[in-house]
Amino acid sequence: MSKKMSYGSDYKYIPATTIRSGKITQVLPDLYCYANKVVNVVFIGDARKKSFVLVDAGMPKSAKKIVKAVEKTYGKGARPKAILLTHGHFDHVGSIIELINYWKVPVYSHAFELPFLTGEFDYPSPDPFVRGGLIAKISYKFPKRAVNLADHIERLPADGSVPYLEDFRWIHTPGHTPGHVSFFREKDRTLIAGDAFITVKQDSLIKTITQKLELNGPPKYFTTNWRAACESVRKLKELHPAVAITGHGRPVSGENLTINLRNLADNFEQKAIPPKGKYV
Repeated sequence: MSKKMSYGSDYKYIPATTIRSGKITQVLPDLYCYANKVVNVVFIGDARKKSFVLVDAGMPKSAKKIVKAVEKTYGKGARPKAILLTHGHFDHVGSIIELINYWKVPVYSHAFELPFLTGEFDYPSPDPFVRGGLIAKISYKFPKRAVNLADHIERLPADGSVPYLEDFRWIHTPGHTPGHVSFFREKDRTLIAGDAFITVKQDSLIKTITQKLELNGPPKYFTTNWRAACESVRKLKELHPAVAITGHGRPVSGENLTINLRNLADNFEQKAIPPKGKYV
């Protein structure tokens, strides 16, 4: 018998959104980015074949909207083969329990992220004192307690393969969280980066709402290991991605991605790491 799943005691609806919320963007023939309020949920799979996986599980209280976006893309009654998690922060697993119960599909994460997804450890508190903007200042209100998916979650295969996606491999990109992963497809250099880097200044309320495209490091208020975060961005730069979907912000491709990712990686200390903060 499956064990009971639960969210952390501080789980709650977060009234934050952007001008892109609700939009489904087809990035490639088999790659879609669904903007769920301030975070992206990714669908990987050709809509004509109706076989796909979901990457991340959106904001709290968003399950019905995610299901609606999936069915709009893949047809009535569509469900993913699996849900892959880049990491377990509240805005990436906010609707995970409802989606598991509705679709009855397996969920995968990195082994180092499992303690935060099985109720063993809470994430460190957000740092509202990093220099950024209003979202950084109110980050202390965000949920940080662990979700407990019990026996509904599995670790990603140790060989780097990705279940149900034979052309993709997962890459350990820690820093934002200990078990953060990104997903990469070599044949067309497609990158699902999670929050290893993002394409909006997530600390700023105005830039988050307007979704002004600019490459940034991971959200400052929730990143606890800046040395590892720097190495992760440099690792992703070396993949020379042609297109990327990040956890926050617009999809990016071509020279805009190449030039700005190189600039971010080469100047990470100046561009991404806050000048002060409890995790700096």
